Amino acid sequence: MVAPGSVTSRLGSVFPFLLVLVDLQYEGAECGVNADVEKHLELGKKLLAAGQLADALSQFHAAVDGDPDNYIAYYRRATVFLAMGKARLQRGHLLLKQGKLDEAEDDFKKVLKSNPSENEEKEAQSQLIKSDEMQRLRSQALDAFESSDYTAAITFLDKILEVCVWDAELRELRAECFIKEGEPRKAISDLKAASKLKNDNTEAFYKISTLYYQLGDHELSLSEVRECLKLDQDHKRCFAHYKQVKKLNKLIESAEELIRDGRYTDATSKYESVMKTEPNVAEYTIRSKERICHCFSKDEKPVEAIRVCSEVLQVEPDNVNALKDRAEAYLVEEMYDEAIQDYETAQEHNENDQQIREGLEKAQRLLKQSQKRDYYKILGVKRNAKKQEIIKAYRKLALQWHPDNFQNEEEKKKAEKKFIDIAAAKEVLSDPEMRKKFDDGEDPLDAESQQGGGGGSPFHRSWNSWQGFNPFSSGGPFRFKFHFN
Repeated sequence: MVAPGSVTSRLGSVFPFLLVLVDLQYEGAECGVNADVEKHLELGKKLLAAGQLADALSQFHAAVDGDPDNYIAYYRRATVFLAMGKARLQRGHLLLKQGKLDEAEDDFKKVLKSNPSENEEKEAQSQLIKSDEMQRLRSQALDAFESSDYTAAITFLDKILEVCVWDAELRELRAECFIKEGEPRKAISDLKAASKLKNDNTEAFYKISTLYYQLGDHELSLSEVRECLKLDQDHKRCFAHYKQVKKLNKLIESAEELIRDGRYTDATSKYESVMKTEPNVAEYTIRSKERICHCFSKDEKPVEAIRVCSEVLQVEPDNVNALKDRAEAYLVEEMYDEAIQDYETAQEHNENDQQIREGLEKAQRLLKQSQKRDYYKILGVKRNAKKQEIIKAYRKLALQWHPDNFQNEEEKKKAEKKFIDIAAAKEVLSDPEMRKKFDDGEDPLDAESQQGGGGGSPFHRSWNSWQGFNPFSSGGPFRFKFHFN
């Protein structure tokens, strides 16, 4: 942004150069110059070179009075008049951009009275009309604001700020209108401009920080309130706000670090502290619940994950993160239709997310698999069951369904089939590699799902091949011999 005073200073620097050319042009010309007149001319020349036009003009006035026949004095005075006319015109432009309308109008009127060139006269008249229009619009904007008609006020201010682009006060006023209209990000944009246009604008930095805080952007809020304290370290509101934001920021950073370390229970506790620290800003509550939902899902606590994720989705139905985490929890709970629905909804809002695509494919495979044979259901354990739980369930069911326990031939055949299923479930779920395949929707013992496989599935083996193994062994089904009474 060009500093308002720089244009005038650059104009001033041109005039000495013009003056040098003039002096060269008239060098050697004969005219009577007495000592006092010469002194005024030299001093005026130096003042003109320094851009001090009013003081230079006084010296040239004195030179003309001292020698009415000295054409150099007249010429240099005319040069200053010309320079002052252009400078006033440029200063009027700057004042108009700054929103100093009364001062701008005063400059344009003086230009019109200074015998300007045709182009300068047209420009001054045009800018005078524009300044008058800005006065009218500003009055209408203020009336609309006082009447709480913020939409109308914004419309008027939009038009004014197209011309008065450096008016900090009008930008702050429009920011207030945006806040009232529920458009905080637009307010932040105006306040950031105002913070640069007005020196030591602590109020603008404070408002920007509080707006970011309300939006849930604690990091930017902390950054802006620090700018306020750089200007005034004793600013009471900025300091109080700084302490609150810093405390919240520390809790959130700590929670995220715990999540990265896989310490989900501790991270959940931290985010619960976040909600207690800031109970009045809904954004922090919903973001905290979103992360707690994630922690429960990753920590394989599906019931809790589904509950908290659902709370988030009641407020934000299109929250992709909550949809993904709830879908994963549904998979653990074997609620495949619900998982598919969540993944599909998430995919509608982020179709390029590979995690969503892979999750959806997995849920569809698991749904198809559940309609065939489910090893977890056979043993009666959850999908996130530990190996000890799987072995324990297997031993109990192996004893219960061993065919030697049944005398009736029909019951014995039923028990044989049941026993084979139990042994197969144990074989798959106790082997990490086979279990992963099954969890991904592929049955490692199903000949149909194995490329080129066949005859290796326990579903196709006879009961005789399964006789004589120890259900209390942690090894394979053929390693030990065990007889039931």
